[in-house]
Amino acid sequence: MDRYEQFRRAAVDQGVPNDEVDKFADQLRFAIWMGSPRHDEQVVGRRGGLPRLPVGVEWPSNRRGNPLPFIASVDCAALPRVEGLPLPEDGSLLFFLHHENDLPAPLGTDVPEFARVVYVPAGTETAVASPPPGHDSTTFFHEDIPFLIPEQQLSAWVQPVLPEWIEEEDFEFDSEVEERLLGELKHVDDLCELVDELWPDPDRSPVIHLGGYCSEIGGQDTPWTQMTYAGITSRLDDSDFPGSERFDPGEVEKYRLTREWVPLAQFHTGSQYHYGCFLIGRDDLAGKRFDRTLSFTMFTE
Repeated sequence: MDRYEQFRRAAVDQGVPNDEVDKFADQLRFAIWMGSPRHDEQVVGRRGGLPRLPVGVEWPSNRRGNPLPFIASVDCAALPRVEGLPLPEDGSLLFFLHHENDLPAPLGTDVPEFARVVYVPAGTETAVASPPPGHDSTTFFHEDIPFLIPEQQLSAWVQPVLPEWIEEEDFEFDSEVEERLLGELKHVDDLCELVDELWPDPDRSPVIHLGGYCSEIGGQDTPWTQMTYAGITSRLDDSDFPGSERFDPGEVEKYRLTREWVPLAQFHTGSQYHYGCFLIGRDDLAGKRFDRTLSFTMFTE
């Protein structure tokens, strides 16, 4: 039994109507959270340190040839499986980001200049990369942050995630779509409590999230608004959102983008002011087209 079926059965047993259970489950996501291992937990990745790159592949850089800081790597085969998040079954994913340069960069259709995701298929010959010349102990940010982050082992656990407009009691809506959807959930408090009962909070601090919803930190436009400005449109149609004709087409398009795109990875950078989020379409994730990943760096002040 997968987690969604487990939730549906428990909700129906509590007397919640099937159609409402389905609407709520449609917003429920499961994410992989990673942090420092406890006891004998399996190590599934590493934050910082030096990346293992395919032999002959240079350290990722921007268009001027400046190397990008290495954030983390994950072993896909060691990760727990999560419904709705079609990560590769094996191989590894490496994440690179220069958060200060990426922050003002427009979120568009091209490969981000200051962020990169590298997928290394299983069986690829790799080697630990040497630090780029002149970057082994240098600070390249306005804050006192080293280019090379100290290495930290990571273990993983699965966490249920709901959108903020469901979880927060005093959420200020800027979307009629989400406000209407919430109004259709008459048992929303009971269903939120059920999620907490089925998957209790492990009381752990993650440093990296895979999947779930993109956090919206700071005052800049959301990634969905920036996508519409950049001309990125959803591949979903009316069959994916029955009743969409009731709403403003622009709001419907943003809502569809939130459903089609998922956070491949989001994380705290070494900065106390910047938060990174890599977004990818579900179809591109399933097809391992990581060159289509978009980067959305947030400023927390």
